[in-house]
Amino acid sequence: MNIDMIRASANRIKGHARRTPILTSPLLDDIAGRRVFVKAECLQHTGSFKFRGGWSAVSALTDNALKTGVIAFSSGNHAQGVANAAREHGAPAVIVMPSDAPPVKIANTKALGAEVVLYDRAGESREEIGAQLSAERGLTLIRPYDEPQVIAGQGTVGLEIAEDMNAMGVTEADVMICCGGGGLTSGIALALAAEAPGLRARPAEPEGFDDVARSLETGEIQSNERRSGSICDAIVTQQPGDITFPIMKAHCGPGVVVSEDECLRAMALAFERLRIVIEPGGAAALAAALFHPDEFSGDAVIAVATGGNVGADIFKKALDTL
Repeated sequence: MNIDMIRASANRIKGHARRTPILTSPLLDDIAGRRVFVKAECLQHTGSFKFRGGWSAVSALTDNALKTGVIAFSSGNHAQGVANAAREHGAPAVIVMPSDAPPVKIANTKALGAEVVLYDRAGESREEIGAQLSAERGLTLIRPYDEPQVIAGQGTVGLEIAEDMNAMGVTEADVMICCGGGGLTSGIALALAAEAPGLRARPAEPEGFDDVARSLETGEIQSNERRSGSICDAIVTQQPGDITFPIMKAHCGPGVVVSEDECLRAMALAFERLRIVIEPGGAAALAAALFHPDEFSGDAVIAVATGGNVGADIFKKALDTL
């Protein structure tokens, strides 16, 4: 896994992925006590950065592999990214999703033409289900984060951040990233290390699911006791990946842990001041930037708003915090 893979992925993605904007608001700056720059990946195709990794992985497959089809497991955003990429490449797609995933994510994945297989997140292993189906049908498994081509695709976010922030004259800042298994975080970290070494990647995680922060602190992979039970479902994983963690250990600063209430407030402020919709897990980085000012030094912080696939009930709950 290296910067050359990310650059190659950027070439394959060009013309397919959106180049998402960097958004700002004076009010958000006032709350954070410094300039806040929001990379709006919630405006990406399928509503999250996962489109990039899905396209990167599917576009790298052979014609025979595309004909047979792909399989992925995901709570929703990776599912939609892979399903969309598979559809555009004419490949069948099977997606293994937890039964407690937001209904909008399940519905959207089916609408993209994928076969959805539901499982019990608390009592069943998506990895085992995915491996079994892959073996039975000859499908190519595309993992949600511990997959080099997926990491490469997510790393294209970092290339864009490096270029855009340089154009804005921001050469030193922390880049907060909503973090589950670490695919996006490690990809951005690699890209920034090569293209903008003054920008430091840092993971943001919800309380109770801070495995990456604890892993970075101890230097060894740590696991969460729970596998579910957070509104930040998009970034709930058991532990960082075997591929992603060494990258994060080498290139990331310490993690920041945020509460669900802080994520809801960040969602509301993003809608009110930036006019974008973010899901709870996609708001963790902004929550860290806004509500944990002592975690940062310098006059700027960058937050990646990773996804916007949220149901009306949760979004209403967020708006009620205004």
